[in-house]
Amino acid sequence: MLSFEDCVAFCDLTEDEIDAIAQHEGIPELPAAELGAALLRRPDGVARIRAMILDDIAQAQRRRNFARSGRLKVVLRHFVECHEA
Repeated sequence: MLSFEDCVAFCDLTEDEIDAIAQHEGIPELPAAELGAALLRRPDGVARIRAMILDDIAQAQRRRNFARSGRLKVVLRHFVECHEA
């Protein structure tokens, strides 16, 4: 049986990136890891994940949750560095 950590290692996303997908889509982290892995294999997948994280940042700012917004900005920066050429 695979652990969550095994799935994280397999999908080429960090736990924070998976959490952002999970929050955006309203799904648990394991399906979010699967979704993220599938999106990374699509031509438009990196852009879609980036848009999800940007949406999460905007939502956190609207709710005045600046701590979460700041964490998500770090997540976005790392994601872009790792997945965009």
